[in-house]
Amino acid sequence: MERKTPTDNLTIGEVAARAGIATSAIRFYEQEGLISSVRTAGNQRRYPRHTLRRLSIIGYAKRLGIPLTEVTVVFESLPADRMPSKRDWTRISARWSALLDERRRRLEALQQELAACIGCGCLSLSNCNALNPGDVLAEQGSGPVRLEEVAEGGSTAPS
Repeated sequence: MERKTPTDNLTIGEVAARAGIATSAIRFYEQEGLISSVRTAGNQRRYPRHTLRRLSIIGYAKRLGIPLTEVTVVFESLPADRMPSKRDWTRISARWSALLDERRRRLEALQQELAACIGCGCLSLSNCNALNPGDVLAEQGSGPVRLEEVAEGGSTAPS
């Protein structure tokens, strides 16, 4: 196999092998505008080497549970013609760190709620945060209104 130079473009198969993902995923990310390719005279896709870094960031975000829509927002601030720099990554990681801190806070609040709840086979209806006499919480919206309030740091008392 011929050794590639930093300026050589890669085939979709080479990118897939290096990134450890399916070619269909690469085509999907391209369709979503997260990566781009150029076409050869024979209409084959070729990807710049910095595509591997973008795919690594996408994979990392996926492992963290960062939605692809958030990756799209972050990538909009990156130049499409070069590898993300250390400065770019510092900015991205700071943004995602804040998102993860918020997610952690919400999960901890939900975990505390779970410790006091046995899933509506309650031993004590007087302490149940899911109790909703007369469906008074319907006015506040759909879903688990009280659990959302706890997760956001609010009160669980009926209004």
